[in-house]
Amino acid sequence: MLTYKKALEEKRKDKLPYEHYKSIFKDFSPEKMSQNTGCFYDSEKRELKIKLMGNYYIIKYPSGEVLKDDYTDIEKYPIKTLILRYLINGGGTMPLNKDITYRDIPGGNVYYKNFYGRCIARLSKTFGNNIDVFKKAFQTLGAKEVNLGDAAYRFEFINNVFIVFILWEGDDEFPPSAQILFDANISDYFDAEDLAFVGDISIGTITKLAYGK
Repeated sequence: MLTYKKALEEKRKDKLPYEHYKSIFKDFSPEKMSQNTGCFYDSEKRELKIKLMGNYYIIKYPSGEVLKDDYTDIEKYPIKTLILRYLINGGGTMPLNKDITYRDIPGGNVYYKNFYGRCIARLSKTFGNNIDVFKKAFQTLGAKEVNLGDAAYRFEFINNVFIVFILWEGDDEFPPSAQILFDANISDYFDAEDLAFVGDISIGTITKLAYGK
């Protein structure tokens, strides 16, 4: 269990990257970011609007402040940082409808152990013995079922960024297992390190849909 001091230190650590990207966000054209990501830009309000895992977020320009759709604050910094990185780095490549593994992404082999433990193993542990709940969560999200594993769904994480979650159910002989695939355009939006946060947010969202927590 985190102590208050440790939790405060971690929050400060998470805040630093967010403040960095806020400081450079103003140097990028909002019209260009909108064009490269397909996100809506309201030139009168000077804000971009993004849909991420079924939820909408507002990004104020030029401050880079990331807010919920009702303009209330977001407590967790990583999701705000990830949204700014997506807008700044978005390359405008449409989905290629070709799926690749994390290892196929530049830097994926270097960070694979971390990604496996943080995302793939977590997905397997959370849903491998309860595939019906997994299916129900993705149906609620409106994801597309695909013919892979014992259950698999392709979903849009954020504009133009598609991910596939695959599960194999455990039995008496083998433990449950999982795989995560990305559309081959992924490197035009996120790097290998970003994708650990993408996995965290995705799994967290479907866990909440499935279990209400």
